[in-house]
Amino acid sequence: MKLTNKRVVDNFSSPYIIAELGSNHNGDMELAKKLILEAKKAGADCVKFQSWNKNSLFAQVKFDDNYFIADDYRDRTDFTLEEIVEEYSISESELLEMKKFADNVGIDCTSTPFSKTEADFLVDKLNSPFIKVASMDLNNLPFLKYLAKKQLPIVISTGLSELHEIDKAIRTIEDTGNEQICILHCVSNYPPVDSEVNLNNIKTLMATYPNYPIGFSDHTIGIEIPLASISLGACVIEKHFTLDKNMEGWDHKVSACKEELEAIVKGSKRIQQALGSFRVSAPEPEEKKSEFRRSIILTRALSEGEVITIEDIDYKRPGTGIKPEMTDFIVGRRVNKNLDFDHVLTMEDIL
Repeated sequence: MKLTNKRVVDNFSSPYIIAELGSNHNGDMELAKKLILEAKKAGADCVKFQSWNKNSLFAQVKFDDNYFIADDYRDRTDFTLEEIVEEYSISESELLEMKKFADNVGIDCTSTPFSKTEADFLVDKLNSPFIKVASMDLNNLPFLKYLAKKQLPIVISTGLSELHEIDKAIRTIEDTGNEQICILHCVSNYPPVDSEVNLNNIKTLMATYPNYPIGFSDHTIGIEIPLASISLGACVIEKHFTLDKNMEGWDHKVSACKEELEAIVKGSKRIQQALGSFRVSAPEPEEKKSEFRRSIILTRALSEGEVITIEDIDYKRPGTGIKPEMTDFIVGRRVNKNLDFDHVLTMEDIL
């Protein structure tokens, strides 16, 4: 699948790494630029924002309830949910500024839209290389249909969803004629416990949708789980990114710091290369094989014409002589010259 003009994602290339900035800029565009720059330095392929505002994210009843999803934001009295949503949102002009900065730095930049208006902006003004669909919108079939008609690659996260819901989402996109789909296994708990991650779902998705690349949108703590996903076939990794896990904000605690993101990037490339081919073939050169393997050797000196018995042979390095697998062929044959103890037998030594 051609995810961007520069990158094809498949099982044979280095995983495409998305540094999910989300709202980790905290509404501060200077911080956003630092995040973009550090993501580029760490080797990420893409930075991704989230395009929402108070009118596209929550209904008024949520603001009236003033209920924060993040545990450490509940029962706060220094601001309301509505105030923090406004503060942490990114405007169209700011997003254009960030896209220009990312282009200059040399890293892909996109955002997740939460409304049709925001989707239009991403496609028509931001020139987004692909559209990322949040887990919360996987069952929002009218919205998926609207996005798919843009005929850009669609990357969907599957958190909160059962397989039949994932299938409906994919069929909805396909029905528009858009078959540029990348599916990210995802668990939307922040963070999930290890037993909830179910990385084997990556294999399930690969078997169910063999024509589409499968990736992993990660909300775990640390780097082990996203790296493990690559060994199962994930070719896109999305990971929240921050400069400080203790910073005020929603997602900093479950985000990778710059050292962790760098480790994910380097580790993913190494793992992908190490996966190699399905064909069983020894990569070692013949010279190496000869050095490591054994040959048939003599346990005593033999005179010309003597018969080789099983007691007369043993097996030692190097493997430049007759192979151990030829033992039955060698036993019972005569030597054609005088041979010393510990001699490495060759076919020229026997009658």
